Amino acid sequence: MLRKLLSVSGFTLISRLTGLMRDLMTAAVMGAGALADAFFVALRLPNHFRAIFGEGAFNQAFVPSVTRLRETGGPTAAADFASRVWTLMIVVQAPILVIALVGMPWLVTALAPGFSDEPEKFALAVTLTRITFPYLFFITLVTLVSGILNSVERFAAAAASPILLNLAMIAALALAGFFPSAGHAAAWGVSVAGLAQLLLVLADAHAAGVAPRLVRPRLDADMKVFLKALAPAVIGSAGVQIAVFADTIIASLLPTGAVAAIYYADRLYQLPVGVIAIAAGTVLLPEMSRRISAGDTVAAHRAQNRAFIFSLALSAPCVVAFFLLPAPIMAAIFGRGAFTAADAEASGAVLAAYAVGLPAIVLISSVVASFRSRLDTATPAIVSLSVIAVNVGLKIVFARHLGASGLALATAIAAWANVGILYGIALKRGWTAPSTELLRAILATGIACAALAVATLATHRMAAPWTATLPRWNAEALVAADALVGGIVYGAAMLIAFRALRLSLRRI
Repeated sequence: MLRKLLSVSGFTLISRLTGLMRDLMTAAVMGAGALADAFFVALRLPNHFRAIFGEGAFNQAFVPSVTRLRETGGPTAAADFASRVWTLMIVVQAPILVIALVGMPWLVTALAPGFSDEPEKFALAVTLTRITFPYLFFITLVTLVSGILNSVERFAAAAASPILLNLAMIAALALAGFFPSAGHAAAWGVSVAGLAQLLLVLADAHAAGVAPRLVRPRLDADMKVFLKALAPAVIGSAGVQIAVFADTIIASLLPTGAVAAIYYADRLYQLPVGVIAIAAGTVLLPEMSRRISAGDTVAAHRAQNRAFIFSLALSAPCVVAFFLLPAPIMAAIFGRGAFTAADAEASGAVLAAYAVGLPAIVLISSVVASFRSRLDTATPAIVSLSVIAVNVGLKIVFARHLGASGLALATAIAAWANVGILYGIALKRGWTAPSTELLRAILATGIACAALAVATLATHRMAAPWTATLPRWNAEALVAADALVGGIVYGAAMLIAFRALRLSLRRI
């Protein structure tokens, strides 16, 4: 399992690094003003629906279903089922795309009502969203093919496909002079990337002999099981996206730059989420589904505990860094071109608030695997909806006093509530079993984080006068020094703590 996790994490890390390059170009070209606000709304709208109907809900129902069919009915039954779902998705999505393109002004008004007071920004957002929206059609099909590949333990192409989005946007921004604006260029890059991602995963599926075909859909027992699991998964994903919708809606009512501040902070915050959490969930779900189908729940829970440990240990340094040095990190990464020091302060405040909930966000996919692997998508949906009212209420209250960072803080609190309730339910049902190694690993991670915090603050204080004398790259040099010393201290402290607590990576 560790080899698969590292494989997915490796490609996801490349994706996030190229995504960082993309965001550096976006920040330098667009900054955090009206053009950036309009483009980020155009980028968010198809991604909201993708998260609801695509990778969020679909994988919860599809991956366990196709894995179970492959185990019980063989490759032919799994392939027939996948082809029927493929056809169904195309038939359903095509008219949705047409309706959305026609009704885009209403969609943008619903998502960003604050833009209505600025006609030029609103018109730009509508135009850019019409360009980006076909991405939803392509990426939902990418999610389906990726689920098929994951069920046969082929993770590389699916994990690598987001790299194409970043490269396409980088290329488009480099050619921005040929478009009406940099926002138009980036928007076209998004749609082209969706098609490229679909071609990539289809090529890998053909190579593996599992590519879906267009067939006549039929409502048999397997399809009913899938749809029964899909419905609550869609509701649950919609619950999560309601909170994200609320972020965009409320941010559009705040002063110009709030939408962009949330976006830039979210990009850094999503780095550990994508590299660690999504990778762990991608590998863990088919692993637990397979073990449980074979009746080996002990091995399934052991795999889950292993995912918990690696997720926490790898994400903890990000939590410390984002909480202690948010503004310097934002200035070092994005502080050039149109991105100002004030932009770094604003997005840094959002990043620090996100850091409060990062451990919960990183763990949630591994916790939910307890339910998804047993085709129970209803429980996560109910829990998600149960915290959504509190989440949105907190956003409204916090935004009045804290601005954009209040939205992020509400997200963090809701994430802890979500993961805590789900883990408690899984424990009560016997669907998870924390080991003594897990508890000791949590303690070791806490010790290492304390050492990292002390080292980071000391390094930042001592290195700041030296880096201030440099003719260029002052902020970058300071953050690099913090990261170098902090990384060494965290790694050494973790090894010492593991040894003192008699933990071994081989036994985990």
